[in-house]
Amino acid sequence: MHLAYSAIGTTNNPQQNGTQQHEHENETLLRYDAYQLTCEKYRHEIAAIQKYIPGWEPKFR
Repeated sequence: MHLAYSAIGTTNNPQQNGTQQHEHENETLLRYDAYQLTCEKYRHEIAAIQKYIPGWEPKFR
């Protein structure tokens, strides 16, 4: 699946302390894992959509 790298990139915001940055990274990884599992679960539906819209992929938010 297409991966939106900007959505999983970390920010170098000096105002965030280490704990907040770590929590943000954990949340991002959890969201990405959920995205992968969802794409796997609905792979047949995604393939059916791609017959009519070649190159279509679910967005990762």
